[in-house]
Amino acid sequence: MDSRDVKKQTLIENARLINPETDSEQKGALLIEGGVISEIGIVAREKVQDIAIKIDARGLALAPGIVDMRVHLREPGEEHKETISSAVKAALAGGVTSMVCLPSTQPIIDDVSVVQFVARIGREQKGTKVYCYAAATQGLRGEQISEMGLLKKSGALGFTDAEKAIQNARVMTRVLTYARGLDALVIQHPEDKALADGDMNQGALADQLGLLGIPPAAEAIIVERDIRLLESTDGRCHFSHLTTRAAIEAVRRAKKNGMKVSCDTAPQYFSLNENALLGYRTFAKVSPPLRSEDDRQAVFNGLLDGTIDCIASDHAPQDQDSKRLPFPLADCGMIGLETSLALSITHLTSLSLSSIFRLLASNPANILRIPAGTLKIGAPADLVLFDPDKIWVIKEQNMRSKSKNTPFSEQQVRGLVVKTWVDGRIVFDCEREQNIDTAGRWT
Repeated sequence: MDSRDVKKQTLIENARLINPETDSEQKGALLIEGGVISEIGIVAREKVQDIAIKIDARGLALAPGIVDMRVHLREPGEEHKETISSAVKAALAGGVTSMVCLPSTQPIIDDVSVVQFVARIGREQKGTKVYCYAAATQGLRGEQISEMGLLKKSGALGFTDAEKAIQNARVMTRVLTYARGLDALVIQHPEDKALADGDMNQGALADQLGLLGIPPAAEAIIVERDIRLLESTDGRCHFSHLTTRAAIEAVRRAKKNGMKVSCDTAPQYFSLNENALLGYRTFAKVSPPLRSEDDRQAVFNGLLDGTIDCIASDHAPQDQDSKRLPFPLADCGMIGLETSLALSITHLTSLSLSSIFRLLASNPANILRIPAGTLKIGAPADLVLFDPDKIWVIKEQNMRSKSKNTPFSEQQVRGLVVKTWVDGRIVFDCEREQNIDTAGRWT
C-alpha cells in the first residue's frame, strides 16, 4: 500500500474481530480512516466511500498489533547481530507493531542523544513503532542514577539496567523514589548477581551435564526485596521474564495487597523447560535460564490466573560466533519477534485469542502508557490479520532477523501472520512476499 493510501479509507470486511480490552470476539468489519480506526463491527454502507480500499479478511482473525515490551535491538554498536531495520522486518512478520528496546546498546542509552538516535532510525523504517527504555543507572553500573528527568522528557518509556539487576538496595530505592516523582516505570531484571553466576538452572540435570547451576532463589530474592522497597517508595515496578514459582507467588501476594507491581514472561519459559539443554544446546541458553517442569507449570498458571500481565519476546539476537561455543562460554539469548504469537497460540490452548492478545498487546500498552493494543474508535490502526489455525514450521534460515539463534527451529507451530498494518498502512503482507520464506512457512 502506498503511503498516500493512508488518506483513503480502508475497509476490512469479513473479519473475526479480537478485542482484548473487552475480552470479546465478533464477526464484522473495521473501517480505517486517516490512519485511525473510525468504525468497528457493523459498518454502515453510507460511511464507506466509493474510492475506499476494500480487503476481504476471509474469516481470519483481526487483532490489535502486538506490543513487545522487551527487545534487544543491538543498534547502535552490534549491527553484525541485528539492526533496527532487520528487527523491524522481523517484528512486522510477527505482527509486532510497537516494540521497546533495552538500553544495553553501545553506547548505552543513558544519554539524550542516544534516545534521539534510536527514535530517528526507528521512524525512518516506516514500520513497527520503535520506543526505548533508558538506563536506570549511569553506564548500567548500578551505582549512580542516570539523568532520569531529561531522559524521560526525550522519550524514554521507562528505566532499567537491561539484563542486569540493580543489586544495591540503596540505589534501587533511589531509582524507585526518583521515578515516582516523574511518574515513570522502573523495569527490573530480577536476578541476584552472586547466585546467578552459572550456566543453567540448578538441579539434577545441571549436575548430570557438569554445568554450574543457578538456583531459583536468585530470582525470588530480588523480587521479594524490591516489593519491600516498593512499600516505602510507592513507585511503579515491573519485573521482566519471571521464570520461577517463588517469584510468581511473591508478585501474586503483592498484587493482592494493592501494590503497583506488574510482570511479564517470555514464550520460552512456558513452552520449554531445562530439558531443552540436553546435548548442550547453546541456542536454548537464555537469561534467566530455562527452569524445571514445576517452574514452567507455575509460569503457565501465572498466565492463566492473571498474575503475569504480559508476554514479551525478550528478543536477543546472537551471531554464530557467540553461540557456536562450549556451553559455559556461549552467550545467552534467543530471537523471538517472529515467533511470539505462534508460540503463544500453540502452547496457551487454555486461553481464548482475546486473552492471549491481552497478554501480548493491551496489557503491555497500558503498562507503558502508549496508544496501542486496542480495537476502539479513534485508536491508531495498528493491526494484525492472522490465521490462528494455520500450521507452519519454524525454519532458522527463513527468519528475517539478522541472527538465527532460535531453539524452536524445525518445530511445528500454529498461527500465521498474514498482514500487518501500522497507522493504517499495510507494512507486511505474507501473500505478496516473493522470497522462499513465504513458501517455507506454510505446510
